[in-house]
Amino acid sequence: MPEIHASTGPAPEHDPRPLVSIVVPTYNQARYLPACLDAILFQEYPRLEVIVIADPSPDETFSVLEEYAAGLGDTASFASQYDAEADTVRRTVHPRYPAGRELTIILNETRAGHGGSYNQGMRRARGEYVTYVASDDMPHPSMIAELAAPLEADEADFCYADMHIIDDDGRILRRFSLPEYSFARSFGDWYLVGVAKLYRRALHEQYGYFDESYTANDHECYLRFAMAGARFRHLPRVLYSVRSHDGREADVHSPESWTHLMRESSALVQKARQFLRDAE
Repeated sequence: MPEIHASTGPAPEHDPRPLVSIVVPTYNQARYLPACLDAILFQEYPRLEVIVIADPSPDETFSVLEEYAAGLGDTASFASQYDAEADTVRRTVHPRYPAGRELTIILNETRAGHGGSYNQGMRRARGEYVTYVASDDMPHPSMIAELAAPLEADEADFCYADMHIIDDDGRILRRFSLPEYSFARSFGDWYLVGVAKLYRRALHEQYGYFDESYTANDHECYLRFAMAGARFRHLPRVLYSVRSHDGREADVHSPESWTHLMRESSALVQKARQFLRDAE
């Protein structure tokens, strides 16, 4: 399978914070990919490894990714000083993207699907902390930095935050506020951990990766983490925007797949409730 590698140069040497790996699985989302990747690369966190797992798509996903990687070394400029003697305004030229970003793009020859793409990326990840971001969504600039702080302080193993639901024009349709964490509320009532998350890669090494037989593979995986004793923490801040658009009704969000996902999640909730009963 072809791979593309690009980098924005090393992060500042004085910053000791650990590497974070962000997996971006993508299929048929060429329209949204550049904005999603920009939102990731412009995070207010110094060291990021971004791993894009691109399944073969009917749109221009592959060519969009190739063009994006080629532009990682672009520059930008701003008016920075007026020279009165020459009556000119000098401009400062700087790299367009922040330093400390490593981008790997894997162009799959056959479709891996959501769970397969998650696992493909997570197994390649080198970061101490990991997450995945849907390729039509947008993490807010401070998401990684804010979610990493409790992990660095050893206060949690898995952190999650609230999110906005936005439309194609960037209008906010609603805020999705998640509850403070408890196993009973976050897994026993329903799956209420959300998509704005960051966690220790060691959880996968200890408790396994995503079960590709599930459509609700994140629900199943994170329930497994919780049942094994992982420490979850909620940050009551909006740090992520989920894009709602017509294209989401295809693939995993098609009516048939969505019904199957809801059945799987309902069964996982029953599993969580049985776990609570057994612990009494």
